[in-house]
Amino acid sequence: MLTNIQYRILKGIAPTSPGVLSGNAYLGKSKLATLMGDQFFPTIAGKVVVDFGCGEGAEAIEMAQHGAQRVIGVDIREDVLETARQNARREGVVDKCVFTTSTTERADIVVSVDAFEHFDDPADILRLMTELMRPDGEAIVSFGPTWYHPLGGHLFSVFPWAHLLFSEEALIRWRSTFKTDGATRFSEVAGGLNQMTIARFEALVAASPLRFASLELVPIRPLRRGHNRYTREFTTAVVRCHLVRRG
Repeated sequence: MLTNIQYRILKGIAPTSPGVLSGNAYLGKSKLATLMGDQFFPTIAGKVVVDFGCGEGAEAIEMAQHGAQRVIGVDIREDVLETARQNARREGVVDKCVFTTSTTERADIVVSVDAFEHFDDPADILRLMTELMRPDGEAIVSFGPTWYHPLGGHLFSVFPWAHLLFSEEALIRWRSTFKTDGATRFSEVAGGLNQMTIARFEALVAASPLRFASLELVPIRPLRRGHNRYTREFTTAVVRCHLVRRG
């Protein structure tokens, strides 16, 4: 009964073509510089970099253009890898970029951009990232929004925190009115949503072969005055960190 009521509410108030987190926020600016910080490009200059979860290669190409010696884009989806290869050829960096489903090459830096809220098994991803790092290497990770962010449900956040107010069943049922992939859980939608929180990410790192060399929680700009250790789950825009091996 409650699911039916919530579904009817969603169908009445929600857009039929949601544009939440469409990427328009990065138009005219560098997504990497925005998410990773001002020191990111100097850090990767002259380095071998693995872009873990590279998608269509936009960030890998940008890293190559900003001085990385070599960028290895890794993704499990062959269709997006082929698009990435075409994009690298078009941008003239095909000699510096490789796109593949797996690699045994070790990197100075492993980069993960906007992905940790999507990985089906983030603990295993941290292990795999460790295996791709040289002994003195590091991982640079940035992602968001996390689950308790006002738009942490991505397209399910039809208004701030809607993904917390409506049940998963009602939200999935609403999504099925314009998506036909048969997803029945948040984790099954395109890209996946693992409901990652800041606390969960910290616990995953604590149980991994890696440790934080630095951790920065970038506040949502309008909420920055209220951003603190008690409100961080609800007021953090981006999680940004450097990870190194333990020991």
